[in-house]
Amino acid sequence: MIRNAAKALIISSNKILMIKFQNTVTNMLSDLPVGAYYYDLPGGGQNQYETLEEAVRRECLEETGHIVVIEGLAAIYEEIFMNKDFREEWPDYAHKVHFLFICYLTDKPRKPLVEGDFDMLEPVWVDIADIDANFPLHPKIIKDNFQRVLASKNTLYLGSECV
Repeated sequence: MIRNAAKALIISSNKILMIKFQNTVTNMLSDLPVGAYYYDLPGGGQNQYETLEEAVRRECLEETGHIVVIEGLAAIYEEIFMNKDFREEWPDYAHKVHFLFICYLTDKPRKPLVEGDFDMLEPVWVDIADIDANFPLHPKIIKDNFQRVLASKNTLYLGSECV
């Protein structure tokens, strides 16, 4: 099974809204030490009968408390987990196609967070200038292509990441 996921690039005043995480377990997926902090873009899996746009708006509201407006599609990438044990335990998450949308905040007040992901700490605004090769942005395919995605006026296909 291949699962779709929708992620958001939410930019305001040269900052981007990200989700801060702290790795709490040693597992087969992460090369991060226990206790390490890392960042990811808001977003998550598309539910059945939900459009990708509905999915990214829902995920942003759940994870950041913000209502967003979608401007367009920035990038698409694929994530395939190669670990056999992970594939058996989590088949619905072992192969995902991510759709990365450019979004903007509305002027509506921020709502309380409804739902967070495993290891999620909080949504935070990060200076775009601080996102360099040493910044702990995950997944790697986004980190490696971050500046290219921001600079492009076209939708990019970033390829596949096998982890």
